[in-house]
Amino acid sequence: MTEVTLMTDEKTAAAPVKPHLPDAAKVTSVTHWTDRLFSFRVERPRTLRFRSGEFVMIGLLGDTGKPLLRAYSIASPAWDEELEFYSIKVPDGPLTSRLQHIKVGDEIILRPKPVGTLVHDALLPGKRLWFLATGTGIAPFASLMREPDTYEKYDQIIMMHTCREVAELEYGRQLVDSLKDDPLIGEMVGDKLLYYPTTTREPFARMGRVTDNLSSGKVFADLGLPPMDRATDRAMVCGSLAFNVDVKAILEGFGLREGANSDPQEYVVEKAFVGDGI
Repeated sequence: MTEVTLMTDEKTAAAPVKPHLPDAAKVTSVTHWTDRLFSFRVERPRTLRFRSGEFVMIGLLGDTGKPLLRAYSIASPAWDEELEFYSIKVPDGPLTSRLQHIKVGDEIILRPKPVGTLVHDALLPGKRLWFLATGTGIAPFASLMREPDTYEKYDQIIMMHTCREVAELEYGRQLVDSLKDDPLIGEMVGDKLLYYPTTTREPFARMGRVTDNLSSGKVFADLGLPPMDRATDRAMVCGSLAFNVDVKAILEGFGLREGANSDPQEYVVEKAFVGDGI
């Protein structure tokens, strides 16, 4: 009995102790889209309520044992039973260098306090809604494109998404393609959603930055739409800081004004975009 007890104790001592994660959420699926992009889904805390388009803080424990957190838009809609996130991979990034290696069954930290400006409540009523994104900035729009309220409030929704290479558009393309067959919102989507993907490096059917295609009027000509008008058009913007600044100037050139949850106007910008360096 003494020998058996001793061996058990030694094995117990040798087993690594799994650190306790605060606000833990279990990973249910992981998809690697390119060597730079991946998405994953986690179990949704029962108490979490959010508006489609909002973001939360997620992360992992750092080397010091303290949480390493970053803001991530929730890519799934408010009605989904799980939470989806879409991320870049940065080899030397404090968080994504670790996060990109998560597997089904692993846990991440998820702080259940959603916030954000890319919500319908921050816009005045309108007829057309423009989603303007670069890279993983499409994440909040992945949520809003699956939100029934989007199609109830607007006659047309235009999703402009720009990436460097064609493969980087695949997440958005598959999502958009799936919407018309979605059992919940398929009939609502109908022909209301116009998808306008472009690349900036690799040759593609459509090329050019969101900013160039807006300011030149190319997107309006390609889709057969009139230029933006403050009376009818609303816009949401999510990209790098430089992208946001450039798009804001263009939107204001069309007469649109920036809004917020406390002051709804014609366009809103997400200021917590997760970009390079994370």
